[in-house]
Amino acid sequence: MSSPGTPRRLSADAFALEFPQSLATYDDYAHAQKTVDYLSDHKFPVEQCMIVGTDLKRVERITGRLTTGRVAVGGAASGAWFGLFVGLVLSLFSSDQGLLALLASTAVIGALFGLIFTLISYALTRGQRDFSSVTQVVATRYEVLVEHKVAAQAREMLAGLPGALPNPFE
Repeated sequence: MSSPGTPRRLSADAFALEFPQSLATYDDYAHAQKTVDYLSDHKFPVEQCMIVGTDLKRVERITGRLTTGRVAVGGAASGAWFGLFVGLVLSLFSSDQGLLALLASTAVIGALFGLIFTLISYALTRGQRDFSSVTQVVATRYEVLVEHKVAAQAREMLAGLPGALPNPFE
């Protein structure tokens, strides 16, 4: 069960309205959310609504320059964590009292393997991508859709919310 305010995972059928009609389109999600919240506050059947992000674009934020040293440290750290995990799993099947030695040795071996494999992978790129980044797909417009049976009721309700319906003369 999801907590209030948290989107739930539903089947694909849950994302379909029988005959959706556009209620309003906004430049940001906050305005679309405010519209649906207003409808909810006024006892509108909001299960008849959808907020759809449109005009998707991929945004890549560059987070830093990759250097051999930075790649080596990252690979060693990643390998050490994996080695530590392997050590913890092995300790479940070990009756030996040398838990600390087992964990330390698997972490060191993991760090060495991580270092070696990461440096080899980095060398094979031949400098074609010497930066790190994070990417995200974002919508540039948000459309509130409602079921056709309640579209007129939704428009009447939103007439009381200043700025809820975009000005058709702009």
